[in-house]
Amino acid sequence: MTEQQPSFEQLVHSRRSVRKYDANASFDHQAVARSLELAALSPNSSNMQLWEFHRVVSQDKRAELSRICMGQNAAKTANELVAFVVTPYKWESRAKMNAKTVRDAFEGREDATSKRALKYYEKLIPFVYRNDRFGLYGLARKVLCAFLGRNKPMMREVSKADVRVCLHKSSALAAMTFMTAMRAEGYDTCPMEGFDSVRAKHLLNLPKGAEITMIIGCGKRAEDGIYSERHRVDNAEVIFEH
Repeated sequence: MTEQQPSFEQLVHSRRSVRKYDANASFDHQAVARSLELAALSPNSSNMQLWEFHRVVSQDKRAELSRICMGQNAAKTANELVAFVVTPYKWESRAKMNAKTVRDAFEGREDATSKRALKYYEKLIPFVYRNDRFGLYGLARKVLCAFLGRNKPMMREVSKADVRVCLHKSSALAAMTFMTAMRAEGYDTCPMEGFDSVRAKHLLNLPKGAEITMIIGCGKRAEDGIYSERHRVDNAEVIFEH
């Protein structure tokens, strides 16, 4: 008889940010590989997939990265660390990839839907993603969209900073998928934002344009790995109906 898999509700309730892992517990690094394959299927803005997932497995690099993570127990005791990274500089190749997919999917069609889909990746994406170092292109886009938005609904988040936020949102969605998948594998995780981003990028050999969204520690929770009972504000304070 096969072992019954936990429901999604059970996974959500059992997932906790574990601050300390059991050093004596066995750990299957292939569980991380499988979970990252699922993370890569996460929803992301315009299917641009401007992310990378960097696994830190070797003991030496894990020790160095844990130091860079301010010596947090969630990093020091982890069996593996995974950095979720955004790569805005790859936007042109991703736009071309998506345009080709659209072109192949709508081959032989000349209707409005196919033309609009192709225009999205060949015109709109370059318009939003092309930026200069000073953000002047983004400022010009903001002014244009504010003008066009006087009489009709208009996307307003078009600056360089807005694109950056958008990419980190997509990366965070992938991180959540990863953590849920790891819980389904029977392992625990802890997302960390407290790290020296300059040193972390250097350790991972990331280019200047890359940014780390978060670093996630992975392992089996120790008995004292969860520091307190889970607590949340009342749902009435955060869930609204219109």
